[in-house]
Amino acid sequence: MITFSEQIFIPKLKRIVLHGPESTGKTTLAKALAAYFDTVWVPEYARPYLEAKMAVSGEICALEDILPIAIGQVMLENDLAQQARHDLLICDTDILTTHAYSLAFYGESPKALVEALPHQQVELYILTDIDVPWEADAIRDRPGVRKEMLDLFVRQLKQYNRPYVKVSGSTEERMKVAVPAIEALLKS
Repeated sequence: MITFSEQIFIPKLKRIVLHGPESTGKTTLAKALAAYFDTVWVPEYARPYLEAKMAVSGEICALEDILPIAIGQVMLENDLAQQARHDLLICDTDILTTHAYSLAFYGESPKALVEALPHQQVELYILTDIDVPWEADAIRDRPGVRKEMLDLFVRQLKQYNRPYVKVSGSTEERMKVAVPAIEALLKS
């Protein structure tokens, strides 16, 4: 039987992942970067998963949802990787993000997810700062702890020795940091 960590990552693509607390402009920046580099972007799998769960049961998220969300995110990445151009894939989120949320909400993360983290291939994380206005929706629920969540995301990046750049300000200001970092990766 193939384990989660053995099946999840397609090689030969440079993956760029937007990473940060909720409502910090990850989707906006992922779309802008994908357009700039003429490639595809991978949306967040958790959002439609949790919206569907909420519509059926009225509940939002539980620990037992974390692994299906992580697996769904990876499957979505793998599907869209087939359409990537210029050997570049822009991801709105990834399993490290799912892991961080699991720790924040439940104090633990599923064993299979933790075991998969060292196998993950990501060339660069773009850490989104909390300097943009909070936008409420049915899924977002922690406007008062964005600083603590940002600190958790930084700790996770350091713990797993992941390369990252932090972006702040408007989308244009964020692009001025993210684009050169990605261009440098593409040249290497």
